[in-house]
Amino acid sequence: MNRDNAFELLKNYVINPKLISHCLASELIMRKLAEYFSEDKEEWGLAGLLHDIDVEITNADPKTHGQVGRKILSDAGVPEKVLEAISRHNEDSSPIPRNTRLDHALAAGETISGMIFATALVYPDKKISSVKPSSVIKRMKDKRFAASVKRENIMECEKIGIQLQEFVILCLEALKDADLEF
Repeated sequence: MNRDNAFELLKNYVINPKLISHCLASELIMRKLAEYFSEDKEEWGLAGLLHDIDVEITNADPKTHGQVGRKILSDAGVPEKVLEAISRHNEDSSPIPRNTRLDHALAAGETISGMIFATALVYPDKKISSVKPSSVIKRMKDKRFAASVKRENIMECEKIGIQLQEFVILCLEALKDADLEF
């Protein structure tokens, strides 16, 4: 499946423009991480772009979100390792824990996008390009700030060998030129 087909498929299942922006941000982050690790940017990008394809049809049900998406994407011909990462990004629905670099990268990468978006919203210009890594890290420590963002998922960056500071820098760099609605 190529990127254009994947994006069209996503738009068939996801209506909310903010959720589409989240998926696009996750795609950019995953492509950046693939580049960092010399992995396949197309596959990693697909994982980021498509990971939440079933959120609206499952109403983000923690018991089914990810598994319904896996079925949709399997039928569409998405590569198996991408399906596995998408299936495992929601640990509540997956019978198999995250165990690959791609699994951990997707969990950390898609989650930090929410923290970055929330941080940008408190900046006067509300632009991701203005956000400093230290600001994201500082706000991660405040559990009341963006309370729904799972900090433990973001910290999975360390399971793939990237310290939090470097991870935040990479993710901000991936998003700096993106014009996303959040």
